[in-house]
Amino acid sequence: MSASASRTPPASRPSRRAVLAGTGAGVLAAAALPSGGARADSVRAWPRLGEYDVVVVGSGAAGMTAALTAAKRGLSVLVVEKAPAFGGSAARSGAGIWLPNNSVILAAGVPDTPQKAAAYLSAVVGPEVPADRQAAFLANGPRMLDFVMANSPLRFRFMEGYSDYYPDLPGGLPNGRSIEPDQIDGNVLGGELARLNPAYMPVPAGMVVFSQDYKWLNLAAVSARGLAVSAECLARGTAAALRGEKPLTMGQALAAGLRAGLQRAGVPVWLNSPLVDLVQENGSVTGVVVETEGARGVVRARKGVIVGSGGFEHNAAMRAQYQQQPIGTQWSVGAKENTGDGILAGQRAGAALALMEDAWWGPSIPLPGEPYFCLAERTLPGGLIVNANGTRFVNEAAPYSDVVHVMYEKDRGAVGSHIPAWLIVDQNYRNKYLFKDVLPTLPFPDSWYQAGAAVKAWTWDALAGRIGVPAGALRATLSRFNAQAVSGTDSDFHRGDTAYDHYYTDPNVLPNSCLAPVWVPPFHAFRIVPGDLGTKGGIVTDARARALRADGSVIRGLYAAGNASAAVMGHSYAGAGSTIGPAMTFGYVAANDIADG
Repeated sequence: MSASASRTPPASRPSRRAVLAGTGAGVLAAAALPSGGARADSVRAWPRLGEYDVVVVGSGAAGMTAALTAAKRGLSVLVVEKAPAFGGSAARSGAGIWLPNNSVILAAGVPDTPQKAAAYLSAVVGPEVPADRQAAFLANGPRMLDFVMANSPLRFRFMEGYSDYYPDLPGGLPNGRSIEPDQIDGNVLGGELARLNPAYMPVPAGMVVFSQDYKWLNLAAVSARGLAVSAECLARGTAAALRGEKPLTMGQALAAGLRAGLQRAGVPVWLNSPLVDLVQENGSVTGVVVETEGARGVVRARKGVIVGSGGFEHNAAMRAQYQQQPIGTQWSVGAKENTGDGILAGQRAGAALALMEDAWWGPSIPLPGEPYFCLAERTLPGGLIVNANGTRFVNEAAPYSDVVHVMYEKDRGAVGSHIPAWLIVDQNYRNKYLFKDVLPTLPFPDSWYQAGAAVKAWTWDALAGRIGVPAGALRATLSRFNAQAVSGTDSDFHRGDTAYDHYYTDPNVLPNSCLAPVWVPPFHAFRIVPGDLGTKGGIVTDARARALRADGSVIRGLYAAGNASAAVMGHSYAGAGSTIGPAMTFGYVAANDIADG
């Protein structure tokens, strides 16, 4: 395949016969990659699958934004994707996007300024993340968003009221800076829609639901606004059906919109084509080794390779090597194909790695089949989290990443003391609020109890026995918590002290919408483990998204963005969408740097 074939239909890819042409199958089967990566002289005998200006590894938010940017800058581009579907973890997500000073929030009247954003980001991430990388994210994020809207069907909505995660820090905004994709008709993709990675939690049939709606859907049984939002979601779904549309929102809309942009730009996306290694020549990365239809071959990249292949959340060996125990690949909701392939290839090419011990954490319930990442459930009034000693240890309404950081920190001194923990709620809570996708008052699936993820008992002491915590300690914890809930002041952990704490709460509960007593039987407990949306450690990059060696020198031709790179958020999390916002931005930065070169 020649460079001129870069505008072939996206579904096109070399046949196995083409891959094997000119080589013996036995030669390919015997080929082994050297520990330092694939050097050009070691792969000369392998088939050439094509030549492009830019090869992008991964079809998530980072990869597709990078590919779209490169194509619109006049470069020939190929996207190679390990999975049989495109979209990666972004397609599975709620697709919140944190981008200060973007045109969508400014048009909505958000009082953001570059000075506020810089002060806030610096306060959140601290000195660990170089100032020029922070500045590059803040400067390029708004430009990236405008570019994406100009070159794809994507439009975005302000997530009004979804506070920055630390609104009391300098520059923090209690009303938030986050946006999410507007509704898209999946028909825009034609047959390619069938290859969209499914959502982590499917939208209820017949409804069109935005990420921001879930706050109110949780309250539909107790709130007039919640009921109105539910009716609006149903009305949107009905209207879309009458128009013959296939409505997509959240991560499904984001991935579909970016993919539609690539279709319009003529960018091919090879699915089922995992990265095997990077090709190096004279110290530069000049291509990739990929496997397609069971055989390996080389795609040359004349100007650069952008790694956007996600994290290593589903690589048990890497998690055991870099992260604190207990840790489990089964606790992550990231795309199952994210096994660190791009990170490892970058490391073999000489790239330094950072933040490998960290992830985009969140308290999760290990339900059978797939974990459930808790947002509203741990924040709504009428619940609390306890450790193995039957005592509270954290503000349950704090940013989800912080809650898990506390779990690990406090578990270090006594393994098993805080992992697992238990979320305890009463029947009053269950009568009012949606829990995952189980409507109020309805029983939980038997499989939850059989898996040990949920427990029910009619007394505090019986519940303590079922979850293995001291009964006296749990009684004392609940008694103190209930007294504080009645007063509306959590003097122990300050739950409800910030605007963020109140986002997923019940405004009908006074004096503190985060707090209500736990006293109506039966009582329910849910096992809480350190889940995640993906890992956040990877290839160290500079402000231009170029991969760096440990000595700070640049690896020519190699770029990284998204969870394959060390996060610009450092060990923290500025607001909803702090994964996707920087991923798209640095994909955009990488492609522009290649084009400018």
